[in-house]
Amino acid sequence: MQKNINIQNKKARFEYEILDKYTAGIQLTGTEIKSIRQSKARITESFCEFNDKGELFVVNMYIEEYIYGNHFNHKPKSERRLLLQKRELKKLAKEVDVKGNSIVPLKLFINANGWAKLEIALAKGKKLHDKRQTMKDRDNQKNLARIKKNFN
Repeated sequence: MQKNINIQNKKARFEYEILDKYTAGIQLTGTEIKSIRQSKARITESFCEFNDKGELFVVNMYIEEYIYGNHFNHKPKSERRLLLQKRELKKLAKEVDVKGNSIVPLKLFINANGWAKLEIALAKGKKLHDKRQTMKDRDNQKNLARIKKNFN
């Protein structure tokens, strides 16, 4: 039985307003997927960008070196290509050209077939007052849950 891998970027949901979500495959080497299966990856500081050929890459995604790897081990912070359909890539490229929109990774997981997938989102940066409202809503939800618990 395989352990459930679910690496999330909680910072992205606070910093950005999520407009649209996509699930993309990642082009990885052997030692990278082995490290991901051991939950040795971080996506908190990563972002996605297009190259001049129109391919989408995830930048700054940290995958720790595989402990049993030899001199063929991977680089921890290299760019990794994302695998999406052409129409999705074209749509994302058009949306990113709009001022303020960016592509951020939300979740890194392994699906039922054993493939590593990255859930990415088309997002718009939040202003400071939006972040304050998010914090207020979160505090209100906690207080409401606490009152309901004490009432029952």
